[in-house]
Amino acid sequence: MNRYFFDIRDDRELYPDEDGIEFSTQREAEIEAAHTLAGLARDLAGQEDRPDVAVEVRTEAGRLFQAALIFEANKCKQ
Repeated sequence: MNRYFFDIRDDRELYPDEDGIEFSTQREAEIEAAHTLAGLARDLAGQEDRPDVAVEVRTEAGRLFQAALIFEANKCKQ
């Protein structure tokens, strides 16, 4: 079992995960990152000026991967 840390980054800041979660495989950590990102997307959906967000996943050995959500809209509103 490895402990995976899910740090959250937005346009302004990095919010480190101090606790982490143990998983048997990296694939399980990838699924957790996707679920975390989906939750962040739901939380931010109602905001007028949504920041881009990312979940940066690492172990004690270092950074493994990043899952990101980029909010991009056309300039003209309908």
